[in-house]
Amino acid sequence: MRSAIEIARYIIWYCAENGFSVSNLKLQKILYFVQAEFLVSIGRPCFSDDIEAWDFGPVVPVVYREYKVYGSSNIPAFFVGNDVGLEDGEMELVDGIVDVCADYTASELVEITHNQSPWRDNYAPRRNNVISLDEIRDYFAED
Repeated sequence: MRSAIEIARYIIWYCAENGFSVSNLKLQKILYFVQAEFLVSIGRPCFSDDIEAWDFGPVVPVVYREYKVYGSSNIPAFFVGNDVGLEDGEMELVDGIVDVCADYTASELVEITHNQSPWRDNYAPRRNNVISLDEIRDYFAED
């Protein structure tokens, strides 16, 4: 299974190719929605890393640490193309999520995730509780 870092690199590249800006905060929300889409549409996770409930919504800690140096700025693309081995259908799912999320600011995406039960049910200040794949799948399967 791919890592969240690999998927993040693809998302950053895709955003750069399509003229979308992506900060670390926005990237975190996109990864959360990508994971949800894979769980519901394909029946398995897109990446193996945990998603945690942080102050500003769902976060993949390993990806956050990788890109925190950029702060709230746009993350530049260093990698080119589909170097993570996404199959065509998988790539279309990721691209579709990015395309939808591109229309929202990072703050709007935070607000959306704060109103969803996977984050709400797991968030506790300074705890960084893991949001289970089952909770994500169940929430988005109902929606």
